[in-house]
Amino acid sequence: MEIKDLTFSYDKQKRLLNKITAHIPKGKITTIIGPNGSGKSTLLQLLTNNLKAQDGKIIIEGHALQQLKQKQLAQILSVVHQHNMAPEDMTVESLVYYGRLPYKKAFTSYKEEDEEIVDWAIEAVGLSNWKKKLLHTLSGGQQQRAWLAMAIAQKTPYMFLDEPTSALDIYYQYDILKLVNQLNKKEQLTTVMVLHDMNQALQFSDYIIAMKDGKLVTFGPPEEVMTEAYIKEIYGIDVFLHEDDRVGKFIVPLKQI
Repeated sequence: MEIKDLTFSYDKQKRLLNKITAHIPKGKITTIIGPNGSGKSTLLQLLTNNLKAQDGKIIIEGHALQQLKQKQLAQILSVVHQHNMAPEDMTVESLVYYGRLPYKKAFTSYKEEDEEIVDWAIEAVGLSNWKKKLLHTLSGGQQQRAWLAMAIAQKTPYMFLDEPTSALDIYYQYDILKLVNQLNKKEQLTTVMVLHDMNQALQFSDYIIAMKDGKLVTFGPPEEVMTEAYIKEIYGIDVFLHEDDRVGKFIVPLKQI
């Protein structure tokens, strides 16, 4: 996926994104980071065609993103939004079946292949014992797993996640990120996600897009992006980059007073 001179604004007064150019490496996990208001989620909304750019191009699988029809796009990329809602009477299994809609013809039943894929997706996220449970009765972490199952049931080469760990406690944050990492490696699923936590981005990313004030600060592997100098430039805080034999590199904010 190529991003070329991407510019976006809701009005002519203020640009939320200004000439962003980067690329999304295939089969890898790319994380978008930056402070609040930097344009992270706006960029993700553009990459998933939920917003339309004023200028620039997004090329995916050799096609201009905005020229793809909705059904074509749904067979190329899946999205898990930051806030997801479903009817109270919806089961995990029913939700995951929505991932097969891009392949279903109108007024026809699901095929045996669809049923197999739905079962595979539910098993892949560890919810086989909960497939008949109502979605709203599950824990926050289990619900997020169910939405991930729906996304991978689409069988797309790209998956986009907008702050997948928001509103989860630390156990489920790492539970979800480990699952995303496993799906990426096992299925060669090109994954793009927005994260707030710098250490999680450092640990679970192959590449990082760092943003500030609607502009690209830098792009590259975590060890090149997550440096003390870049973090100071992006977030305006002093940090210490420490390395430990048990956990590898991690970021420690210094006292700011």
